[in-house]
Amino acid sequence: MSNLGIDWAKVRRERARLIILKALAEQTNGTLDSSMIEEILAIFTIREERVWIHEQMEYLERREAVNLTSAGSVKIATLTKVGRRHLDRDIAIEGVTRPSEPEN
Repeated sequence: MSNLGIDWAKVRRERARLIILKALAEQTNGTLDSSMIEEILAIFTIREERVWIHEQMEYLERREAVNLTSAGSVKIATLTKVGRRHLDRDIAIEGVTRPSEPEN
Protein backbone atom coordinates (compact mmCIF):
# COMPACT_ATOMS: atom_id res chain seq x y z
CA MET A 1 0.00 0.00 0.00
CA SER A 2 1.37 3.41 -0.99
CA ASN A 3 1.44 6.43 1.27
CA LEU A 4 0.90 8.63 -1.82
CA GLY A 5 4.18 10.42 -1.12
CA ILE A 6 2.73 12.27 1.87
CA ASP A 7 5.28 13.51 4.40
CA TRP A 8 3.34 12.66 7.55
CA ALA A 9 5.97 14.16 9.87
CA LYS A 10 5.56 17.50 8.07
CA VAL A 11 1.75 17.26 8.23
CA ARG A 12 2.01 16.52 11.98
CA ARG A 13 4.30 19.55 12.60
CA GLU A 14 2.06 21.89 10.61
CA ARG A 15 -1.05 20.62 12.40
CA ALA A 16 0.62 20.97 15.81
CA ARG A 17 1.51 24.59 15.03
CA LEU A 18 -2.12 25.36 14.20
CA ILE A 19 -3.28 23.67 17.42
CA ILE A 20 -0.79 25.81 19.38
CA LEU A 21 -2.12 29.02 17.80
CA LYS A 22 -5.73 28.01 18.43
CA ALA A 23 -4.97 27.12 22.06
CA LEU A 24 -3.31 30.50 22.60
CA ALA A 25 -6.29 32.29 21.03
CA GLU A 26 -8.63 30.59 23.52
CA GLN A 27 -6.76 32.09 26.49
CA THR A 28 -7.89 35.44 27.90
CA ASN A 29 -4.32 36.73 27.83
CA GLY A 30 -3.30 34.79 24.69
CA THR A 31 -0.53 33.04 26.64
CA LEU A 32 0.37 29.44 27.53
CA ASP A 33 3.53 27.69 28.65
CA SER A 34 5.02 24.69 26.90
CA SER A 35 3.91 22.26 29.61
CA MET A 36 0.28 23.27 29.02
CA ILE A 37 0.78 23.14 25.25
CA GLU A 38 2.21 19.62 25.67
CA GLU A 39 -1.03 18.56 27.42
CA ILE A 40 -3.21 20.20 24.77
CA LEU A 41 -1.32 18.53 21.91
CA ALA A 42 -1.74 15.15 23.65
CA ILE A 43 -5.53 15.60 23.43
CA PHE A 44 -5.05 15.66 19.64
CA THR A 45 -2.86 12.51 19.83
CA ILE A 46 0.32 14.50 19.26
CA ARG A 47 2.56 13.17 22.03
CA GLU A 48 6.06 14.51 21.64
CA GLU A 49 9.06 15.40 23.80
CA ARG A 50 9.28 18.92 25.19
CA VAL A 51 12.21 19.70 22.86
CA TRP A 52 9.99 18.94 19.82
CA ILE A 53 7.26 21.19 21.20
CA HIS A 54 9.81 23.96 21.78
CA GLU A 55 10.95 23.57 18.16
CA GLN A 56 7.38 24.15 16.95
CA MET A 57 7.00 27.17 19.22
CA GLU A 58 10.32 28.58 17.94
CA TYR A 59 9.17 28.04 14.35
CA LEU A 60 6.07 30.13 15.11
CA GLU A 61 8.23 32.80 16.74
CA ARG A 62 10.46 33.03 13.65
CA ARG A 63 7.32 33.74 11.60
CA GLU A 64 6.18 36.35 14.16
CA ALA A 65 3.05 34.37 15.05
CA VAL A 66 4.03 34.20 18.74
CA ASN A 67 6.40 35.89 21.15
CA LEU A 68 8.42 33.52 23.35
CA THR A 69 10.01 33.96 26.74
CA SER A 70 11.87 31.32 28.72
CA ALA A 71 11.15 30.43 32.33
CA GLY A 72 13.46 27.67 33.46
CA SER A 73 12.78 24.54 31.42
CA VAL A 74 9.56 25.87 29.89
CA LYS A 75 8.88 28.43 27.20
CA ILE A 76 5.94 30.80 27.39
CA ALA A 77 4.20 31.69 24.12
CA THR A 78 1.99 34.71 23.54
CA LEU A 79 -0.12 35.03 20.41
CA THR A 80 0.73 38.03 18.19
CA LYS A 81 -1.35 39.93 15.64
CA VAL A 82 0.28 37.87 12.88
CA GLY A 83 -0.79 34.63 14.60
CA ARG A 84 -4.32 35.98 15.06
CA ARG A 85 -4.48 37.00 11.38
CA HIS A 86 -3.55 33.43 10.39
CA LEU A 87 -6.37 32.08 12.56
CA ASP A 88 -8.76 34.62 11.02
CA ARG A 89 -7.63 33.47 7.54
CA ASP A 90 -6.47 36.99 6.63
CA ILE A 91 -2.96 35.67 5.90
CA ALA A 92 -1.32 32.26 5.53
CA ILE A 93 1.81 31.41 7.50
CA GLU A 94 3.96 28.92 5.61
CA GLY A 95 4.40 25.70 7.56
CA VAL A 96 1.18 26.10 9.57
CA THR A 97 -2.00 24.27 8.63
CA ARG A 98 -4.66 26.64 7.35
CA PRO A 99 -7.67 26.92 9.68
CA SER A 100 -10.97 25.58 8.32
CA GLU A 101 -13.45 27.94 6.77
CA PRO A 102 -15.84 29.29 9.42
CA GLU A 103 -19.31 27.78 9.20
CA ASN A 104 -22.10 30.22 8.44
